[in-house]
Amino acid sequence: MKYKTCISIGENTPEKIRSKLKVALKKSDYVEIRLDFLKSEQIPKTLEIIKKDLNKVVCTLRPKTEGGKFTGSEKERISIIKLIAEYNPFLLDIELNTLNKNKELFRYLKSTKTKLLVSWHDFKKTPENLELKNKIKQMSKFSTNVKIVSTAKSTDDSTRMLELYNNKGKNNLISFAMGDFGRISRILCLYLGSPYTYVSLGKAIAPGQFSVDEVKKIINLKKK
Repeated sequence: MKYKTCISIGENTPEKIRSKLKVALKKSDYVEIRLDFLKSEQIPKTLEIIKKDLNKVVCTLRPKTEGGKFTGSEKERISIIKLIAEYNPFLLDIELNTLNKNKELFRYLKSTKTKLLVSWHDFKKTPENLELKNKIKQMSKFSTNVKIVSTAKSTDDSTRMLELYNNKGKNNLISFAMGDFGRISRILCLYLGSPYTYVSLGKAIAPGQFSVDEVKKIINLKKK
């Protein structure tokens, strides 16, 4: 089995994103582009100059309330999400809270057949097992691609996130924990069925993230 990686890129200009994307795709199966690192007006240009590679890109426009950098209004963010959908990326990462609050947005994305990755993050702790399972249940109503991430304060927290793979059902589940205690879960999730794990090109853009080179050494991953 070939274990896959997704390099996260967070840059503040379209040109930097294009340049990093080129490098990242040589090293990784997929790339996550954090569009929230850009100014709103830069996003259309960015999508245009990377459109030929979007079939390997996870697009994310994370608001500040969800640990991201997007500072515009929610109305503006929703309109940009609709624009991203028109470019038909490999996956469009949208938060569970966003979909719960915007049924019209979900209907629109369904009509455009956009492949959604429904995500939920806890930046402070790891909830109890029952709460985590309930979150997955809610998320799977919107898509079979589900990403659930917590913050580990102990190795037990990490284990709890990995145990979710026992009950993933038909979902393509990505489940791991952030932080130092969660680092190992970013590797072990691959062996438990995660479609890929998030890595960096160099400097981590999320707590506990490995670089793509580190992960390749650990799992002896050789790109074909």
